[in-house]
Amino acid sequence: MTNAEVVRRYLAAQVDHDYDTQGALRHADWVAVWPQSGEIVRGDANMRAILEHYPGGAPELAPEGKLVGSEDRWAVSPLGGAYQVAGEGENWSGVWEITYPDGKTWRAIILVELRDGKVYRETEYWAEPFAAPAWRAQWIEQVDGSAGGGGRTLP
Repeated sequence: MTNAEVVRRYLAAQVDHDYDTQGALRHADWVAVWPQSGEIVRGDANMRAILEHYPGGAPELAPEGKLVGSEDRWAVSPLGGAYQVAGEGENWSGVWEITYPDGKTWRAIILVELRDGKVYRETEYWAEPFAAPAWRAQWIEQVDGSAGGGGRTLP
């Protein structure tokens, strides 16, 4: 597989909660870095345990979005999940929305590093949508819906 295919398949497996495919695409020394909480997850078994024990069930990734990359322009998972992904070589990034069991939808960015044709490291950031401040309303365009675009993927 090309690096683009590895990343596309890996992100589709995340949307589909396909832990076996994720594990097969992860490097033996895989880690996930979560800078906002100061955590590092080492190894596929630890990540799988986190997702399998997530209170209320594993979070759901948004079913729509864009994919932009060096080898493909668009990619869609078998269940309809699509991603905005950019990168080339061994460094990629993805953007999506994630809905937690409590119903809140956040925006997420994942930075993916490949090594030996597998996902070696991913660094993830999450941000909760918020209402645009009224003081700058005259200089911005507001996306339809509520705070943070109302769950719509921004252009």
